[in-house]
Amino acid sequence: MTENMDFPFPVPADRLRRQIAFVLEADKLKGVLRQSYLTNGERHENSGEHSWHTALLAMILAEYSNRSIDVCKVIRMMLIHDLVEIDAGDTFIYDTAGNASKAVRERAAAERVFGLLPDDQRDAVRQLWEEFELRQTSEAKFAQAMDRLMPILHNYFTEGRSWREHNVTQEQALAKNRKIADGAGELWDLAQALIVASLQ
Repeated sequence: MTENMDFPFPVPADRLRRQIAFVLEADKLKGVLRQSYLTNGERHENSGEHSWHTALLAMILAEYSNRSIDVCKVIRMMLIHDLVEIDAGDTFIYDTAGNASKAVRERAAAERVFGLLPDDQRDAVRQLWEEFELRQTSEAKFAQAMDRLMPILHNYFTEGRSWREHNVTQEQALAKNRKIADGAGELWDLAQALIVASLQ
């Protein structure tokens, strides 16, 4: 495991060792597969790709936030929001049974994964992740809107492929993604149109 890694190169300080261990651990997120397909339909995306893509989406679409936001904070939030999936795995939004235990699994993962960092960075990253999960600030609401919008775009360009594979109905997709409106009302209008077009 990376937290006990003997690096094959000199690391001059424990702080740097812990930071490198965390960054290397984050590489495992690339091995966590999601249900969404790439827009070309060739394969499922992984959670590392999703995190990068939602951060990019947030940067480009920040002007559509319902309220003024710290865009850099949202981007940081998007980059770390799924790191818990290294241990907890990706839970499909429409998986009722999986979602019942999601919070417990992800909190345990947050303790371990964020705990690799030096204490000050551990606390800062954990606080950012908690803010995203609680969805109370303008930044968290917009970040969650981006987290929901990206899979909708993927589904639209793959003709609703992952939704159809799991028998997701138009009504379910609309209900599960309605929180987009809390962060970006104009983008919720777009998302509704894409959902309807994908699941006619």
